[in-house]
Amino acid sequence: MWLSQLILPDGSRAVAAREDAAAHLVPGVQTVRDLAHAALAGGRGLVAEVDARGQGPAVDLAQALAEGRMLLPLDHPDPAHLHLTGTGLTHLGSAATRDAMHTKVTDEMTDSMKMFRMGLEGGKPAKGRAGVQPEWFYKGNGSVAVAPGAALTSPAFALDGGEEPEVAGLYLIAPDGRPLRLGFALGNEFSDHVTERGNYLWLAHSKLRPASYGPEMLVGALPDHVEGTSRILRDGRPVWEKPFLSGEANMSHSLANLEHHHFKYALFRQPGDVHVHFFGTATLSFADGISAEPGDVFEIVSPAFGLPLRNPLARQTDTAALAAVTVL
Repeated sequence: MWLSQLILPDGSRAVAAREDAAAHLVPGVQTVRDLAHAALAGGRGLVAEVDARGQGPAVDLAQALAEGRMLLPLDHPDPAHLHLTGTGLTHLGSAATRDAMHTKVTDEMTDSMKMFRMGLEGGKPAKGRAGVQPEWFYKGNGSVAVAPGAALTSPAFALDGGEEPEVAGLYLIAPDGRPLRLGFALGNEFSDHVTERGNYLWLAHSKLRPASYGPEMLVGALPDHVEGTSRILRDGRPVWEKPFLSGEANMSHSLANLEHHHFKYALFRQPGDVHVHFFGTATLSFADGISAEPGDVFEIVSPAFGLPLRNPLARQTDTAALAAVTVL
């Protein structure tokens, strides 16, 4: 089953469920977050909750996407309570790109390669045990979460704006503080790779950018092997295209290990909060010398996740002013 959120032609919000090609509205709820709370209160899973509510009217999700009415598949009414985070160097092909970006003049192994090898050796521990912790980063809160179809805007001070096609886990924190995984979605973990390449200690700065995920959320387990395609479209035609792989068969860490090392912090187990955690990638247009331009469209497609995730690139044109602090 896939769940999504959209705006209906009359302007109201709705939740849609899809199995195979047919999608229908879910009666009685306007948000996936509320649907999850209802499922938790009823002691059942999301699929059972949707089934218990019956089928509402049929809905054309492709048309809603084309008309700009698709929302993020999971959000929060208060953006400050939605957290965007991620982990890097988690995929078997990810080390080469990062290592090339961070290569030192000496023959010494880079910190990126050391981190990747740590994941290979200890990223998939036995069930019930914690493995080595991955690289972790913060992207922002719900104020930088961009709906499918909306622009990913690079700030005026940025040196680059490039896509990162990833799988993201979507979570709700239960009233008792338990992290509940609701599902998975395609994600574009948009980043500034030129800034990161300048010094790997600027990674934190390079990640403070908008991101998008969706349009649909896959409910249930993530396939062990995920295949997809990442493209940059310019005037409707691809100027760059490459396949990407995800799923645990293609990762150096287990999902359970990545989730543990995020939610082990009590800060990230606040009841009612929503988390979107990006699991990493091994495919970047930046690694192939491509520089996206304003107006280009990032397209990320995978059959496992339904509708494609598309976002145009925009750039702030105003000169970046000094962020001066005023004394009160």
